[in-house]
Amino acid sequence: MNIEANRNEDWMKLKCSEVKQHFNTIKLGGGKKAIEKQHDKNKLTPRERIDYLLDKDKPFVEIGSFAGFEMYASEGGCPAGGTVAGLGYISGRQCVIVANDQTVKAGAWFPITGKKNLRMQEIAMENHLPIIYLVDSAGVYLPMQDEIFPDKEHFGRIFRNNAKMSGMGITQIAAVMGACVAGGAYLPIMSDETLMVEGNGSIFLAGSYLVKAAIGEEIDNETLGGAVTHTEISGIADYKFPNEQECLDHIKKIVSKLGSNTKAGFNRIISTLPTKNPNELYNIISEGNSKPYDMRAVIERIVDSSEFDEFKKDYGKTILCGYARIDGWAVGIVANQRLNTKNKKGEIQMGGVIYNDSADKAARFIMNCNQKKIPLVFLQDVTGFMVGSRSEHSGIIKDGAKLVNAVSNSVVPKFTIIIGNSYGAGNYAMCGKAYDPRFIYSWPCAKIAVMGGEQAAKTMLQIQVATLKAKGEVIQEIDEQKLLSELKEKYEKQTSPYYAAARLWVDEIIDPLNTRTLISEGISAANNNPIIESYNTGIIQV
Repeated sequence: MNIEANRNEDWMKLKCSEVKQHFNTIKLGGGKKAIEKQHDKNKLTPRERIDYLLDKDKPFVEIGSFAGFEMYASEGGCPAGGTVAGLGYISGRQCVIVANDQTVKAGAWFPITGKKNLRMQEIAMENHLPIIYLVDSAGVYLPMQDEIFPDKEHFGRIFRNNAKMSGMGITQIAAVMGACVAGGAYLPIMSDETLMVEGNGSIFLAGSYLVKAAIGEEIDNETLGGAVTHTEISGIADYKFPNEQECLDHIKKIVSKLGSNTKAGFNRIISTLPTKNPNELYNIISEGNSKPYDMRAVIERIVDSSEFDEFKKDYGKTILCGYARIDGWAVGIVANQRLNTKNKKGEIQMGGVIYNDSADKAARFIMNCNQKKIPLVFLQDVTGFMVGSRSEHSGIIKDGAKLVNAVSNSVVPKFTIIIGNSYGAGNYAMCGKAYDPRFIYSWPCAKIAVMGGEQAAKTMLQIQVATLKAKGEVIQEIDEQKLLSELKEKYEKQTSPYYAAARLWVDEIIDPLNTRTLISEGISAANNNPIIESYNTGIIQV
């Protein structure tokens, strides 16, 4: 390995190490004292519950671990959005698991908590997967109730989704292991089966204090809505257990008896490992993604046998399109090429930029994959569409619209990996979050923004300086440099993968080495939903 490759590897591994360090802190939830308090009540933490529940020989794909990262500082923070969630296997069946974290503000729902829970329900609905709720929550975080309670994508949408999933035939199992209060009480009751842990689990619209205040009745929480009450008197719950372990064991039994789904039928053969060393994914991208690289090198270290059958190889070279297999699954890959290339006229085309011909090629390839029922994988490292008079006169807006149309109307499952830059309309054309990828992940070096930090800061600086000068203020060069530095710092923070993951613009920040596994698990999930609509792009200008 040469010096530059070594430098690249050190940089990428440092980025991955930073992610792991942050994740180790996030795993503590509300902190060690809160965890000890949970244990003192004979209760497991959400991660301990999930670990006990899942099959040990299969992967667990955590979703949204960075939700709420560096948000709500004035409220004491909300690690992982107050909820631990992901895809895992229970009794051999792939399921969605959602567990409230009682160590974080008693499991109260922040705005990001609601967004994360809705995302997990979306995953269950899109992929027709059973969903398991491990309930231990005090309900809505009242100081922020206006940001979580009344709107379409707020708390109430959870129960609407419960009803919709029931109508879709998606299994929902709720285990009440702690508090389940107020509106949240509807979630377990709208699930197919409700399990409760004696002594800790409780379900009621209003706790004992509120009951006393509202109607003057003196009653304790256990008598009001504990496991015995709801299994023997109200009939609301279906099972009660003396401890959490027996409760979780029963979930395993329920899932083990579920009937099998009709599959979507995506093609899969026996998996083969890449022939090119996947560890070299660490040294392909330069520090700061400042130098061109060949995206084929990334693809060849992700796909089976390192084989990539390229579509229109010599046309539209700034986007690579082609067929491959990932862990045996047939996939169509659409990837930004970061090398500078030459078009058929011998003109230089900048890597990472979408030109007319590359947009046209990618749109055609996406339509082909929909025709053949092949899932699509987008590998993003894009700075946007080509600008300038030549590009505009050639109809770049028309060709860009054609690509966006094809992505928007695609009916096969889409999976997006943000490897490097994800700027402007390039984010849209390459299946950003707004275009409904089944799963969207970012590498630790990703940047997501309208434009690059340097460009954005300079643009904003020009606007601010012009405004100040219009007011008659004298701006020294040193002041301009200070202002530019402040703008760059602010913008760079907002473009980081942590900022994106905190707001669930991406599902997770991943180690490059896990890319292959996560795509495979995503297709496995998608294969559970047999319903694929007919493909229709509507009107496309040609």
